[in-house]
Amino acid sequence: MQTASWHQLSEVAGVRIPRTPVATAAVESARATLPAVLLGHANRVFVLAMLRARRGGLSCDTDALYVSAMYANMGLSPAYSHSAARYELDSADAARHLLHHYGMNPQLQHDAWLAIALHTSPGIPARVTPLAELLAAAVRTDLTGAHLHLYTERERATLLAAFPRGSSYGREVIGALGRGLACRPHTAAGTQNADVLERLDPDYRRVNFCGQILGSPWPD
Repeated sequence: MQTASWHQLSEVAGVRIPRTPVATAAVESARATLPAVLLGHANRVFVLAMLRARRGGLSCDTDALYVSAMYANMGLSPAYSHSAARYELDSADAARHLLHHYGMNPQLQHDAWLAIALHTSPGIPARVTPLAELLAAAVRTDLTGAHLHLYTERERATLLAAFPRGSSYGREVIGALGRGLACRPHTAAGTQNADVLERLDPDYRRVNFCGQILGSPWPD
């Protein structure tokens, strides 16, 4: 799968690609750190989110959305291979650090942190901020095709021409998720990431919430 070079594109499907200093730093960091399958995913997520915002009348800061898209999976990169935290939290912390470094408004820093931290938690982002709603929805569209009907055939074709998924995208993205989670399988409990580990690791066992309740140390 080949992903278009960020500096070769100024617009995709009618969405302008930001070229501010913080946006440039974000995409350069993503290009240097993420595997190609996750970099392509990040680029498509931004465009899908912007199109959804336009169609749904939602408003959020473009740079904050771009950084959130580029950094949503940063915690899956080798740089965090020894982390014991959920990868979403490592990603959110990294994004907030970048936004702070570039002097972004503290509220935008917080909004981006929330959006990334919650983007794999179904049902919650839409109740938090427009940024969180847009990021989570775009991630789900790119991964599972949810709400794909909201985008025109021309938008989809243009998006894929710029940032191809490739015929083996599903297997590749599951593999990338699994590699990023391998060092911290305990963090997948209660999330959709557990499905990834169950598929890839025959020795993985979910932490069972019912077992935790029934096995609690409270004297009954």
